[in-house]
Amino acid sequence: MSTVVLTIGPAHTLRQAAALMSARRVGAAVVLDPDAGGIGILTERDILNSVGLGQDPDAESAQAHTTTSVVFAAPAWTLREAASAMTHGGFRHLVVLDRGEPAGIVSVRDIIRCWAPAPRAPEPVL
Repeated sequence: MSTVVLTIGPAHTLRQAAALMSARRVGAAVVLDPDAGGIGILTERDILNSVGLGQDPDAESAQAHTTTSVVFAAPAWTLREAASAMTHGGFRHLVVLDRGEPAGIVSVRDIIRCWAPAPRAPEPVL
């Protein structure tokens, strides 16, 4: 789990969100909307889909592209539980909530890193 959680507001533009995500090298931002009383997620795919449709990233708000029907994980979830939720839900980022607050994000990349064998040192050339 990455404990670097990028949070943005619903009024951020997609360009602003993309710039923040790029600077922090993350593939998703948690969208906190106190007026709507919820937590959503904006992913790189959401931004890509908008741009692919010809929408202006300077005019489109994060709120318009945020997924609000989010599956949340608890800090006590195992890697297997997280992977199962992501597989069954068809998403690549899982927000971890601790006492109702975003505490981290698990990505498919995190799971692969944990389950893939460590890279071996290259064989010496004789």
